[in-house]
Amino acid sequence: MAIYRTGYWGSTRKQENPMLELFQYDFFINALLASVFTAVTCGIIGTYIVSRRIVFISGGISHASFGGVGIGYYLGISPILGAAVFSVLVALGIEAFSQKSEMREDSLIGMMWSFGMAVGIIFVFLTPGYAANLMSYLFGDILTVTRMDIWVMVGLAVVIILVFSLLFKEILFLSFDREYAETQGVPVSAIGYLLISLVALTIVINIRVIGIILVISMLTIPQAAANLVSQDFRHIIFYSIGFAFLSSVCGLFFSYALNIPSGAAIIFFSIILFGILKGIIFLQAKIKISRAS
Repeated sequence: MAIYRTGYWGSTRKQENPMLELFQYDFFINALLASVFTAVTCGIIGTYIVSRRIVFISGGISHASFGGVGIGYYLGISPILGAAVFSVLVALGIEAFSQKSEMREDSLIGMMWSFGMAVGIIFVFLTPGYAANLMSYLFGDILTVTRMDIWVMVGLAVVIILVFSLLFKEILFLSFDREYAETQGVPVSAIGYLLISLVALTIVINIRVIGIILVISMLTIPQAAANLVSQDFRHIIFYSIGFAFLSSVCGLFFSYALNIPSGAAIIFFSIILFGILKGIIFLQAKIKISRAS
């Protein structure tokens, strides 16, 4: 029986096999490829963020990136490019001030967070012509990802993989014990600046997929789920990548089935996945207790 779809996923069209028909469209193939590289970048960087307990810093960077989006619109350049430059500068500033300033780190992050959002709003309203539609930047739209976006994601994924492969031991030390890393001769400051820059770039590049408001979820929820099944840093990275990819793909199909925004659907499904894993572990613990008694 033929069905018809309208709304978020496009104009009205006749479909005989709606799910299989999706693979005929370039935008859907692009979305699937974006899911793969989102999983890789967020899985690796998110593991570092959660292990080092800088989730709040990452949230500040993600919201501050809106300032770069606004500047990009005002200057007539790519908003993502503007967000990338602005976010890296904010990230480096937070890293530098947190090490050398007496100001509380949470106060500094809050200031950068609000400053970035304020700058973005000001420049968007100063831009001549019609006000830009910023919904895709705030909440993401994986269906708008282009092949150029995917190649950028590929490049970032390669850089992240190389950095973590070459500096795995140093990153491991830095993630769990900064003072011990310093005693072992690890160039903590240099690696810290490098990693916080990669955090900023990961956030910005994935804005198109998840959005400024939701991207921090993809950097924390899969890692929290991975931490339920393993305590090993390396294993958590691989589990995080797998869970992020599963959430992205299932969320993509889920958004199609309900005709809702894909970014929100991906995050919703990642929460569901976390809940399922938490439930399984809880039941296993109950079974062990009952058997022991």
